Amino acid sequence: MGTLNARKGRRSGGGQDVEAVLDELYTTPPSDFVARRETLTAAAKTAGRVDDARRIHAARRPTLAAWAANLLLRSQPEESRQFLELGQALREAYQALDAEGLKDLSAQRRRVVSALSRQTAQLAREAGHRLSQSVQQDLEATLRAVLADPDAADQWAGGRLVNALTPPSNLRPSTARSAEKPGTRGRTASSPPARAKDELSERRRARQEQLARAKEAAEAAEQRLREERARRADIDAKLQRARERTEQAHKRMSAAEEQMQQAREEVQRAENKQQEAEEQSRSAADALAHAEREARESAQHVRRMTAGTT
Repeated sequence: MGTLNARKGRRSGGGQDVEAVLDELYTTPPSDFVARRETLTAAAKTAGRVDDARRIHAARRPTLAAWAANLLLRSQPEESRQFLELGQALREAYQALDAEGLKDLSAQRRRVVSALSRQTAQLAREAGHRLSQSVQQDLEATLRAVLADPDAADQWAGGRLVNALTPPSNLRPSTARSAEKPGTRGRTASSPPARAKDELSERRRARQEQLARAKEAAEAAEQRLREERARRADIDAKLQRARERTEQAHKRMSAAEEQMQQAREEVQRAENKQQEAEEQSRSAADALAHAEREARESAQHVRRMTAGTT
């Protein structure tokens, strides 16, 4: 099974890690893929990383379902790792289970795929793309393929799917085991009946243990999905409350800014009136000084005239 996010990229000439660039490119919505690819290619060429530019330009645009699967892998790395581990456990269980065990395990597998598919659709909506019913079906087929086929699991773990994956046509125990007649498997001409019975009991016990492990893995995956959905709901509620508080703060700020503007206008009007009053005060002071001067001169003139007549 491929190791999730385990690739090590290389840096060329101090440039950005080309593997990280490609990872980022394959989580770009298909509608923006080509434009983003050309931008990244040009940046690599400008940095002198010709080989990296060639690799980036050769990247193929994914289908919407493949992009959604890539987005799930990058957005939810821990859940994706657990999903890959669940697939490995299921494949091991499928190799040994009988028809009744397979029926029970298949029902759990469908529940896990359906829950993870809904979560991926939510991620796609948040990224601005609503998945149609046909795209959702392709996505679920991809997830089933990841659980059933180790090669498909490796492809998805790479995070750069171009097309949706197709699960195997059937999920049954290996042909060699199924072809054996009941009661003959593990027996030889020289094996005593008691030994054959013990071997059969041991195989049944091993199958039950594998079934139990697979059930535990599937139930744990379902529980993790429920917990993640609950956590996501809490985060969405907190986000909504934060948005409401932000909107209220903006309204208060707008009201405060409006009041501040009104206060500035009132201050400006008061300053204008104060300036007018100060000018009038200066004019009055000048007029008063002039009047006092004229009064003194008139009084002096009167005294002179009075003195001349005596």
